[in-house]
Amino acid sequence: MDIMKAIETRRSTRAFLDKPLGKDTLEKLLSLATRAPSAINLQPWEIYVVSGEDRKRLSRILVKRMRERNISCGPGASRPLPDYFVERQRGLLECIVPNLPEDHDFQDFINEGSCDFYGAPTGIIVTIDEVFSSARLTDIGVFVGYLLLAAHSLGLGTCPIGLITAFDDEIKEFLNIPEEKKVVIGIAVGHADPDGPVNRSLSTRAPLSELVRWRGN
Repeated sequence: MDIMKAIETRRSTRAFLDKPLGKDTLEKLLSLATRAPSAINLQPWEIYVVSGEDRKRLSRILVKRMRERNISCGPGASRPLPDYFVERQRGLLECIVPNLPEDHDFQDFINEGSCDFYGAPTGIIVTIDEVFSSARLTDIGVFVGYLLLAAHSLGLGTCPIGLITAFDDEIKEFLNIPEEKKVVIGIAVGHADPDGPVNRSLSTRAPLSELVRWRGN
């Protein structure tokens, strides 16, 4: 797939087919993603892949802890968001809610869906060693961008998931991740369900006039 077409057509998948991914497919995906650039080639990402029944067991733990602790997806802001950020959030809600089953609340769908990797056969957990400063999270972001586009080019659906970082300890215990590693983000990966209404949701993007400041010729 042409890279520009991949960028223009990729979207988050929140309904997956119950169809496992082969290790060769996952290795191809990760080989492409790890081509991402990083500062002085540190390649600070460390990746854990969990699939099948193990992924489901992990999800049951995460859903249980999410309910116990009443944790919810949010912007992670230190103070109230300016109105234009709130408006962008509202736009996402307005495009997803009409495609949810009638008995599903938006926040419950997002919270439980995140902890369940939206039913994807595979979850990818990206970690970083705590020896690095927060500056290296930039490298992780580049890696994740490569992974999302590589997956799309391979015909796979993905959804990056930040909520699970609230359960860093539980994830590290389940996957035997060393204590000095920090969970940065999770990614649901699988075949998108073509009949899943929520997958028809397409969020908009702010115009460049809201995002870009020009200076010079």
